[in-house]
Amino acid sequence: MPPAFKTAAVVGKSDAASLPDVLDQLAALLRRHGLAIVMDPPTAHASRKPPDAIADLGELPALCDLAIIVGGDGTLLSCARLMAERDVPLVGVNLGRLGFLTDVPANGLEEAIGAVLAGDYQAEQRTLLAGSVRRDGATLFSALAMNDVVVSRGAMGSMIELSVTVDEEFIYTLRADGLIVATPTGSTAYALSAGGPILHPALSAVVLVPISPHTLSNRPVAIRSTSQVEIKVERGVDARANFDVQSYFELEPGDIVCVSAAERPATLLHPRGYQYFGMLRQKLRWTERTS
Repeated sequence: MPPAFKTAAVVGKSDAASLPDVLDQLAALLRRHGLAIVMDPPTAHASRKPPDAIADLGELPALCDLAIIVGGDGTLLSCARLMAERDVPLVGVNLGRLGFLTDVPANGLEEAIGAVLAGDYQAEQRTLLAGSVRRDGATLFSALAMNDVVVSRGAMGSMIELSVTVDEEFIYTLRADGLIVATPTGSTAYALSAGGPILHPALSAVVLVPISPHTLSNRPVAIRSTSQVEIKVERGVDARANFDVQSYFELEPGDIVCVSAAERPATLLHPRGYQYFGMLRQKLRWTERTS
């Protein structure tokens, strides 16, 4: 049977001392399966074995049909936004702490990645958010987010006031430290810390989670992922919009942050037998069922 993939982009980002060893092990595995390897410059520098090609991170999606991320969830988030534009699937090898998205342990790399390369995997699509900032009718900034778009007060600012509409229907005026618009993927990130619900990745939904609201009746609300959310800054000094906490834009009163589902989702490949709730039990340290 021909290989499922031909070229793998390998992106490694970690301060773990084991990174070069893991990259070498991964490169050897990929070559045994007949794949060409392309890396971004920092990853190539960390690898003791040179790849077949080196390209900037933004150029990798056009050069590969599989992306393997070695590091933490933050690295996978940034790569997922790029790879989704060309429908390139991703696999995550965890060298970070929690590893909600990078679910392949480094010590199980050979078996798990080997199975994926042989075409034995579970594919899962994850919703991305398309966010933008409008001022006086002009779009000043736009970005994708896999976890969340957050409108919040700055470090020196006080509580801000936001008006929120969903599909042009006014929802509420919110006085709070901010508002999180989270995907099911992001529901286990900042939104969970702010008291939001966990959304299963298969749900076509996003959740609006207030951050420290002045009125305690302002509770998290789940809505359809096809909805158009608009968040207008009514009052507030030093407010900003964050996109996956990896890019941001400084906001002024009157600015409108628009959020909707992106046209293309990200695709994650899991080893066969992956279970979402099993992952949650492990990462969130839920109590195992007694026999």
